[in-house]
Amino acid sequence: MTTARTFMRHPSFALFWFSRVLSTVAFQVQAVAVGWQLYALTGSALDLGLVGLAQFLPMILLTLLVGQVADRFDRRLVVAVCQLVEAAGAATLLLGTLGGWLTKTSILAIVFVVGASRAFESPTMAALVPRLVPRDVIPRAIARINSASQTARIVGPSLGGVLYGLGATRAYATVCALFCVASVLATWIRRETPAAAREPVTLASFFSGILFIRNTRPILGAVSLDLFAVLLGGATALLPIYARDILGTGPWGLGLLRSSPGIGALFASLILARYPIERRVGPVFFGAVIVFGTATVVFGLSTNLALSVAALGVLGASDLVSVVIRYSLVQMRTPDQMRGRVSAVSSLFTGTSNQLGEFESGLTAALFGPVPAVLIGGVGTIVVALTWMRLFPELRRIRLVQ
Repeated sequence: MTTARTFMRHPSFALFWFSRVLSTVAFQVQAVAVGWQLYALTGSALDLGLVGLAQFLPMILLTLLVGQVADRFDRRLVVAVCQLVEAAGAATLLLGTLGGWLTKTSILAIVFVVGASRAFESPTMAALVPRLVPRDVIPRAIARINSASQTARIVGPSLGGVLYGLGATRAYATVCALFCVASVLATWIRRETPAAAREPVTLASFFSGILFIRNTRPILGAVSLDLFAVLLGGATALLPIYARDILGTGPWGLGLLRSSPGIGALFASLILARYPIERRVGPVFFGAVIVFGTATVVFGLSTNLALSVAALGVLGASDLVSVVIRYSLVQMRTPDQMRGRVSAVSSLFTGTSNQLGEFESGLTAALFGPVPAVLIGGVGTIVVALTWMRLFPELRRIRLVQ
């Protein structure tokens, strides 16, 4: 039985693990601080949605370039530089808060720069994982990484709520320090398998990640389903509204709400790390997305903090199951020399759906109100999952371990 101690015997994997945890905590703390500060400044649901759009735009604009960078340069150093840029963004928010010159425009501009950095960081880290552990334990390694990330998503929002309650400057200073430490750890990672030869830069190589996903239908189905599910079901942008206006709580309550999906996801990831899904992978994948949509509906209707926290916990657990399956599928079926480009396109489909989903939720809430916006998203997620079951029958039969 593979244990956590076995993974930590790989020094590069351990460094990667800690770097990712610190980076995730930092991002979550900053998300709470920016969300609360911007909503206090403008009181606009649409502006909260614009935060997601500001993170989404650089990802969609840079996808093809990101893939090339991840496949042609030292992935460790790419990650480290990205984390330093994110630290600089937090430092700018800190200085702007101290100087009193932060406005909606300046906050969104900083979020845009941080989004551009994360557009490079996320797929590069994803492409790095298969080089750090043997192939036969990749699904378990991914589950371990996700359990750590979910722990960070629990600690981060709660810490962010507490720090913001003490003052926004404390939150941003903490974010800056965490990103700096994560960057140092990333530079210490060492490759454990040799890198594949690089192919020449051509127009075809720029689009090869897109073509690979298009021609590999199980991957296409998995990443596109995640895109539409999270796009429709992403209600996280509206959590400041739910915390203050519907549930009648403060920054600590917002931190608790943002932590709840992570708690559920952590529980699910610990189970998957010990008991990976090897049979009926497809039905489990679709079932997880349907549960995600159902939990979104329950959260949208709730006016009780405890019920809202429980619904978000179930939402996080079901999302984690689908993420581990999709992540493992992409990494195990993609050649190493193409992992950067395929991971970049996958991030465009999946990772950016979180930010675009926040914009969609903010826009829908501005038009119809927060509760109808969440309900529309939850029902839409269920409809999309049922539709994809018919469009991608091969996805229902996938196996992660051959």
